[in-house]
Amino acid sequence: MAAPLARPAKTPAPPAVPPPAGTTGSAGPVRPGAPGGPGTRRGQRRAVALFTVPFFVLFAAVTVLPLIYAAWMSLYREESSGLGFGGTERVFAGFGNFTEALGNEAFLRSFGNIALYCALYIPAMVGGALILALLVDSSMARARRFFQIAYFLPHAVPGLIASLIWLYLYTPGLSPVTDALDAFGAHWNFFGEDEAIFSVVNISAWQWTGYNMIIFYAGLQAVPREVLEAATVDGAGALRTALQVKIPMIRPTVVLTLLFTCVGAIQLFDAPKLVQLRANTMGEDWSPTMFIYTAAFKGHDYGLAAASSLLLALVAGLLSFVVTKLGNRWKAS
Repeated sequence: MAAPLARPAKTPAPPAVPPPAGTTGSAGPVRPGAPGGPGTRRGQRRAVALFTVPFFVLFAAVTVLPLIYAAWMSLYREESSGLGFGGTERVFAGFGNFTEALGNEAFLRSFGNIALYCALYIPAMVGGALILALLVDSSMARARRFFQIAYFLPHAVPGLIASLIWLYLYTPGLSPVTDALDAFGAHWNFFGEDEAIFSVVNISAWQWTGYNMIIFYAGLQAVPREVLEAATVDGAGALRTALQVKIPMIRPTVVLTLLFTCVGAIQLFDAPKLVQLRANTMGEDWSPTMFIYTAAFKGHDYGLAAASSLLLALVAGLLSFVVTKLGNRWKAS
C-alpha cells in the first residue's frame, strides 16, 4: 500500500503594514482633484454658492430692503405748517403711526371683511378644486388632459383682466348673465350691499380653482396604485376610496394649499377694487390692502400706510404659523 502524500507546509502570511499617511490603502494617495478629495468638496461648495447667491441678492433687493425702508417710514409723519402753504416737514412719530392704525375703525373693519371673505372663499375654492381633482383622477374619467387644460385656463388670465371681465358680466344691460337671470325671473344685484362680497368670492374662485386642482391632481398621482387596488379588493367603492384613502394620503398637499390660500386672501386687492367702482357700499378701504393704498396715494399719509403694511405682514406671519400648526396636527392624526 502506497504511503500517503505529504502536505506542503503553510507559508506564514506577512504582517499587515498600515498604509502611509495621505493614502487610502490599495487606492493610493488621494489627489486634490480626485472624486471625494478636498478639491472636489471645495468645488462643490463654490458651485452651491454660485447658485444660491443670486437668490439671496434678489431676496434682499425685493423683500428685505423694502421691509427695512417701510419700517423706517413708519416711524415718521409729515406735518404741514402755515395752513398748508408753508410746505411739509417730516417729524419723528415713534410708534404713533402704529397706534393710529390700530385705532382706525376702517382698518380694523377691513380685517373683518377679509375674515368673512375667507370663510366663504376658502371652503368653496379648496373644496371645488379637490372635487375636480378627484373626478379627473377617477378611473371613469376620460380626456383628462383636456379637462386639466380647461380648468387651468382661468388662472392664465391676469387677475386684473379677470376682474374686468367679471365686472362686465355683473353689469345689468350689458351682461348676458343678468339677462338670463331676468328671463327666468331670478333677479340678483351683483353690486348690492350684501351681494357684493359674493361677487368678489366668485372672481377669486374662478381664477384659482383650476390652479389648485392641478396641484391636488399631482398629489393624487403620487398615491401608490397598490393601496388603491387593495381598497378595491376590500370592497371600497369610488366615493369611500376618495374620502378614506386618497384625501388622507394627500394631506400635506392640502395643508400647503390652505397656507398659500390664507396668505394670499388677506392681500386681496384687484377684485374688490374693481367691484367697488360699481358697489359703492363697499368703500375704498374694504380690504387691508385697499386701506393701505388709499392712505398712501389718496391721503398721502405714507407713515400710516407703512405702519399698516407692517401690521398686515405681521398678521400674515401669525396666520401662517397657525395654519401650519393646525395642518401638522391634522397630518399627524
